[in-house]
This record gives sequence, structure tokens and C-alpha cells, in this order.
Amino acid sequence: MSLADEIRAYVDSNYVQPARRSGQSRFEVVVGEVHTVLGYKNRLPAVCAALGTERFEQESRVRRVSIEGPLNGSTTLFAFELLL
Repeated sequence: MSLADEIRAYVDSNYVQPARRSGQSRFEVVVGEVHTVLGYKNRLPAVCAALGTERFEQESRVRRVSIEGPLNGSTTLFAFELLL
């Protein structure tokens, strides 16, 4: 499994699926939180890149609504809308 696959799988399991189960229409991901939980060092750009792909949106059936904060930073915030 590639680094990007690992990131996408983690976010799907820990953000997307819980949001679906609870009936939310949107959810947010703070890049630094994902980076820390996965135990990465100096991989913030990889987390941002994995979340910013069309592949993540298609596989998880989400649409990116916004990206806020610094480019490739720990406080970068991705907001997504859940699709049916």
C-alpha cells in the first residue's frame, strides 16, 4: 500500500464513514491531525496531496468544498461534502 493509499484509507475510515453514519452532510480534516495519528515525520505535503486528489473524492464519494490555511501546513483544513 502506498503512502497516499494509507492516508486515503485512514481518512475514509476515520472521517468519511463516521460522518456518513451520523448523518452529517459535511466534514473537515485538519492535515496535522492525520499526520500525527499516522506517525509521520515531514510528510505534510503527502497528506495534502492525498486529500487533494480526484481519486480520493471518487473513492470516498465526497466533494471538496474548500481548503483553508497554509499550503502543505499542519493547520491546513480540507472541508468536504458527502455525496450519495
